[in-house]
Amino acid sequence: MNVTIYDVAREANVSMATVSRVVNGNPNVKPATRKKVMEVIDRLGYRPNAVARGLASKKTTTVGVIIPDISSTFFAELARGIEDIATMYKYNIILSNSDQNIEKEMHLLNTMLGKQVDGIVFMGGNITSELVEEFEKSPVPIVLAGSIEETGKIPSVNINYEQAAFDVTKSFIEKGHKDVALVVGPLREPINQEKKLAGYKRALEESEVSFREDLVVEGDYTYDSGIEAFEKLLEADPRPTAIFAGSDEMALGIVHGAEDKGYHVPKDFEVISSDNTRLTLMVRPQLTSVVQPLYDIGAVAMRLLTKLMNKESVDEQIVVLPHRIEERSSTK
Repeated sequence: MNVTIYDVAREANVSMATVSRVVNGNPNVKPATRKKVMEVIDRLGYRPNAVARGLASKKTTTVGVIIPDISSTFFAELARGIEDIATMYKYNIILSNSDQNIEKEMHLLNTMLGKQVDGIVFMGGNITSELVEEFEKSPVPIVLAGSIEETGKIPSVNINYEQAAFDVTKSFIEKGHKDVALVVGPLREPINQEKKLAGYKRALEESEVSFREDLVVEGDYTYDSGIEAFEKLLEADPRPTAIFAGSDEMALGIVHGAEDKGYHVPKDFEVISSDNTRLTLMVRPQLTSVVQPLYDIGAVAMRLLTKLMNKESVDEQIVVLPHRIEERSSTK
């Protein structure tokens, strides 16, 4: 049988209120009484009923995290930041994969709310108006992490992706490259169309370099799509001499695709990736990359959510963290 708070109170010869205060860390309990209650809890193997406590307090101390793909190094590092801050503030995590599928995202959102979570951290490539409408109707706070929502209605944590793409493209041009390619994720996603592609185009225009459609290749963030993108770029005339990849996996595919065709990075093609996950150090040559503070994006998103859940004052709901370019061996 399950051990109840009543069993602990009876065994320790104290009131159930005293047991509750001990379990919840209330300081208004005598040290000797606390010690006695804790000894009984350990001996009986009592575990507080989180559901019952949630019903009483109107809080479950549980946060829902909806993530496109936990197997992705990018999202795994974000999730680690979320988890660490959640643990620090004594929240439990319910983690679900959405597979970037709008129907599944909506289903998971409603499932999380049905489980009475206190808040949600949401990650997704395409924050549709349909999703925003659901977010605004949510009875609990929702924060976006590493995800763009153009209206600014939903609290979010990101870097300036447009400026990062500009900085990378500009750095290539300043080295003398005139044919700079962009291998980017799906252009239906605002982070790619309205941020990365826009920053790339702005750098070309500012440097008076003509934009070429054949140097922009759409992928799906994966290693295989990086290999395919490189093969397409070989058909361009003239070929690019520098490539900016919209994910580390695609950058790895580009490097290996080049090697398979007998080319050398960075001698024949300089490559810069955009996430700075551990993958950038696990390939040879090691990848020059935009440093996105992925762990920090997750951590700051979770901290922002804790403030919103506890109705603390928030100075800024749209948080933009700094980025930089880390030079490694895939550039000269």
